[in-house]
Amino acid sequence: MLTGTLVSGLGLGSMYGLIALGFHVTYAVSGTVNFAQGSAVTLGAVLGYAVGITLGWPMPLAVLLALAGCALLGLVVERLLVRPFVERGSDSWLLATVAGGIILDNAILFTFGKEPRSLPSVLAQKPVEILGTGIYPLQLVIPVVGLGLAFAIQTVFRRTDLGRVLLAVAQNADAARLMGIDVRRTVACAFALSALLAGVAGLLIAPLFSVSAEMGTLFGIKAFAVAILGGIGSATGVVLAGLLYGLAEALVTAYLGSAYTQIVVFSVIILALALRPDGLLGRAAVNKV
Repeated sequence: MLTGTLVSGLGLGSMYGLIALGFHVTYAVSGTVNFAQGSAVTLGAVLGYAVGITLGWPMPLAVLLALAGCALLGLVVERLLVRPFVERGSDSWLLATVAGGIILDNAILFTFGKEPRSLPSVLAQKPVEILGTGIYPLQLVIPVVGLGLAFAIQTVFRRTDLGRVLLAVAQNADAARLMGIDVRRTVACAFALSALLAGVAGLLIAPLFSVSAEMGTLFGIKAFAVAILGGIGSATGVVLAGLLYGLAEALVTAYLGSAYTQIVVFSVIILALALRPDGLLGRAAVNKV
């Protein structure tokens, strides 16, 4: 039981970390976040199902089209729901992105339907026995993909020209603009990447749960909590917090019951933030006077 719980916790935790990493990317580059991130999780799974199952297209192509759709969503959110308010010095993008997510969720509900549907996967059909516990191969693949993508993003930020551009915009947008960097395009790319990461998470978890119009809502809320817990400005902290959150959730569910899961886990988050207001690996902002 413990083995299965730990594997499940690591899988969930890596998904929370992956979605939360999207919050980190946009915050690090623009100081804003996309509160429609949970809707991008839903969109990725629904598009994958619609193209791969409903239309019967090859699943690799369905995955690519689903991720492209999520990236396009990120661009639309940045252009219509974030940029107009940021350029006016308004924080109304907070409500705008929430509203955008609600609109998208309801649009999916009307077109896809309310009934949850199963997304088949060869990695989630037959469990394998590990230490006496039946575990689906997909549960082992999810942490590998999640942590692999997190490592890849860290590498891009630190060792590529694109990463240097993103960091330049994050540190001083005005200076980056004077150096010839297209700040608007850079921020838009950050939002596209953020939504794409959420889409990956949606496609990975769909075979283990189900595809529905509401599947991403709770994932988005939990991922934002993870981002704050880890220190939203720290990619490493966000991923670490995601793993810890997933493990805690799985252990509480297994040994206390699902009725106590959210009560216990979110109480621990509140306590952790009371002790470390800037998150596990976050740093307090330095105010210059």
